[in-house]
Amino acid sequence: MDLPLSLILELAVLGVGAGFLAGLLGIGGGMVMVPFLTLMLDMRDVDPSLTIKMAIATSMTTIIFTSLSSVRAHHKKGAVMWSVVKVFAPGLVVGSLLASLGVFSLVKGSYLSIVFALFVGYAATNMFFSKKPVGEKPMPGPLGQMAMATVIGFFSGLVGAGGAFLSVPFLSKRVPIHAAVATSAAIGFPIALTNMVGYVISGWGLPTMPGAVGFVWIPAVVIICAFSIFMAPRGAAMAHRWPVQKLKRAFAVLLYFVSISMLFKGLTS
Repeated sequence: MDLPLSLILELAVLGVGAGFLAGLLGIGGGMVMVPFLTLMLDMRDVDPSLTIKMAIATSMTTIIFTSLSSVRAHHKKGAVMWSVVKVFAPGLVVGSLLASLGVFSLVKGSYLSIVFALFVGYAATNMFFSKKPVGEKPMPGPLGQMAMATVIGFFSGLVGAGGAFLSVPFLSKRVPIHAAVATSAAIGFPIALTNMVGYVISGWGLPTMPGAVGFVWIPAVVIICAFSIFMAPRGAAMAHRWPVQKLKRAFAVLLYFVSISMLFKGLTS
């Protein structure tokens, strides 16, 4: 399908920004992509009840591709706890399907805007205060891990995130931080893949956008991934030169405004 040049440029800029910030600040791209994708879809006369769902689904689908390079790098360093990933996997699948198949079919888009606003506010607070927990608590047994994985998959599916906002705090209290980050990157792939399948099924046949499959806007996924994958290493390189902690706090303040904006959208739509 033919895309207007203006739309291609908008998506390219979004991919550049999301990828660069992900590499620089270590944040998930969903916090950047979902608000802007929602705005772009609103401007193109998509049904307002579907825009936030499309934005979340599209953001999540990009994680399938962007997570692969990250996981590969962590795996080479031997930092991924694959035993934890295997135990988490069933819970991640169940939680993800509950969100993408169940909630997405039943809940109004305005409610998801409110949930996303709360997620961004939570992430901004963590970023602003930048606490670094130390691994002291014991890891729960397999059932406890699967239960936590179900929670992670579920809430990730509601906000279009890869799960690190929950899995890193959970794991970093029990294992070294580098292992927590690496393992969280690895569980992002099954979260994204499972949720993508759910989004396609739950959004099938709805009047979304040309080029969309279910709730997933394929042209946006392709363009955003092409640019974000290229820019993430550039952002990571700048992290060693720029005052990242100060930038994180400044970005956290910006995220508070994003949170307020999405909350207002959810409450008034």
